[in-house]
Amino acid sequence: MALLGIDLGTSSAKALVIDQDGRGLGNGAAEYTIDQPRPEWAEQSPDGWWQATIVAVRAAMTGLDRGSKEIAAIGLSGQMHGTILLDEAGAPLYPAVIWPDRRSQRQVEELTAAIGAQRLIRLAGSPLATGFQAPTIRWFQEERPALWSRVRTVLTPKDYLRWRLTGELAMEPSDGSGTLLLDVRKRAWSTELLAALDLNAGLLPPITHSTAVAGYLADGPAGQMGLPAGIPVVSGAADTACGQLGAGVVDEGALLLTISSGGQLVAPASKVQKLDLGGRLHTFCGPLEPTEDQSGWYQMAAILSAGLSLRWLRDQVFDLKGADAYQKMTATAEEAPPGANGLLFLPYLLGERTPHMDPHARGLFLGLTAAHGRAELVRSVMEGVALGCYDAYLVLAGVGVQPDHVIMAGGGASSALWRQIVADVFNLPVRPLVTQEQAALGAALLAGAGLDLFRPLAASREWARYRPAVEPQATAHDHYRRLLAIFRTAYQKHRQDFEEIGNLDEAR
Repeated sequence: MALLGIDLGTSSAKALVIDQDGRGLGNGAAEYTIDQPRPEWAEQSPDGWWQATIVAVRAAMTGLDRGSKEIAAIGLSGQMHGTILLDEAGAPLYPAVIWPDRRSQRQVEELTAAIGAQRLIRLAGSPLATGFQAPTIRWFQEERPALWSRVRTVLTPKDYLRWRLTGELAMEPSDGSGTLLLDVRKRAWSTELLAALDLNAGLLPPITHSTAVAGYLADGPAGQMGLPAGIPVVSGAADTACGQLGAGVVDEGALLLTISSGGQLVAPASKVQKLDLGGRLHTFCGPLEPTEDQSGWYQMAAILSAGLSLRWLRDQVFDLKGADAYQKMTATAEEAPPGANGLLFLPYLLGERTPHMDPHARGLFLGLTAAHGRAELVRSVMEGVALGCYDAYLVLAGVGVQPDHVIMAGGGASSALWRQIVADVFNLPVRPLVTQEQAALGAALLAGAGLDLFRPLAASREWARYRPAVEPQATAHDHYRRLLAIFRTAYQKHRQDFEEIGNLDEAR
């Protein structure tokens, strides 16, 4: 018997098959792109997600000893905050608007003013930001009223995938809290927030537990994936919440740093407390219901362009192709010393969340000279992402998060150089996860918990496996400590420039 976890990420769909002890039996992935029909927009095709999911699942099932009938349950994970609008027949009315999208800045400002910034944080645990579902809904209401009048269901990416798999509508608190429409303490839709948007609760799916069986694999999808129909599909959780489980980060005092498309720093919390009323952190519902022995929430600092910065360099600057492109880039970066020979990168390619909450922020190479080449460009991007993550971590530290080590996950954790840079910047040991697919692993774990095969908290602690710790180097840390001051000052010096240059673009 095996369990299947599916993670609908920003850049790709990933599928992971595991046994009851969390050991991997098969995996698969299929990429898709982010469409940008306008400069600040970010959209994806829901059908593109579906086709990639089929490819990923079929690849994961290849070579299983006893075939696809082994799968006992399916669990789901997915990118947070996105918005999919369905009509009466359950078909998408518009491409999915995903988390990097920045079209709704005016709606963010107006809703925040109407609700009250601190009231919003106390209710939803987080400030509003562009790309979140609440302001995106308001954008559709105001900018596409004819289309909005046809909407019958609003879903997040993971829950759209479940709709395709089972024909059933549901959501659970971790993804629900990422919409900024949920009362994070009550773990239920907030009547006050829905009223602020004049939003009918009937357009939103019912809230269920992450371990609840939310439906069964339907005949059509089963045939496309090469699986038997009728497999239970468990609700699952948002990718960050699933990543917590897959990384074993379930106890207060632990810190998870994920470098994937974006960068997330996650610390479990047993209560909704020490909210950052300055609006720089997010407090979201975790994947498990709160009990005496398990945390029901987590606090998160997030940067928008982590792995996406390196992908931008790969695709838009170097135009590198092939599965080994990243390995070639990081090997080149090793030729440059810490500090990239005086080249500093600000990774604000999509604006920034923590600590700036600034959709106008832009990327920046500072100190560029004719002597700099590929090695410095790559290393400075990797260092800029690590410095951005540390800048965000300082906000978590301000509310009492004090880890003694960092658990590193995501695609960035596969790079020995990036692991060392993170250890040197944070001045803490870094324990990299063995698997890069911790969100899919967490989804599979929830699938097994939904069948009562094991207790999810115990399984999370037992299944997480780490490579040897990477220790910080004192000389490199001292260099990065001084570089951090320049990094932080550079944003402040250019903040107004970023906004004005964006206004020039819009005026053309």
